Amino acid sequence: MALIFAVSSMSAPPAPPQVNDKVEHGLAYGVLALLVLRATSGGGWAGVSRGALLAAWGVAAVYGVSDEVHQSFVPGRASDPADVVADALGAAVALVAAGAFGIIRRSRRSADAA
Repeated sequence: MALIFAVSSMSAPPAPPQVNDKVEHGLAYGVLALLVLRATSGGGWAGVSRGALLAAWGVAAVYGVSDEVHQSFVPGRASDPADVVADALGAAVALVAAGAFGIIRRSRRSADAA
């Protein structure tokens, strides 16, 4: 969150010219959501539950909204509702992938134990 805040505070943040702004948002908030998931699931894949996934998505999505509000006060920057959508979608994609990984991992463990 601190890194996102710092980059959002820049009037002209560094970015590769060939990468779309919405892709950058999706990737950044996907990583944020995974880090929040780790915190909400007790630090391991065994604790990943629907509640932990929803909490991680909620934190990332709400932070995306607050980031756009923050950007509206930065000279040279503007708030963009499409960025909030990209943030929420990036978080959701990352969390769906993490949830699928957790399901696969648990099913393999139970198959190995049998």
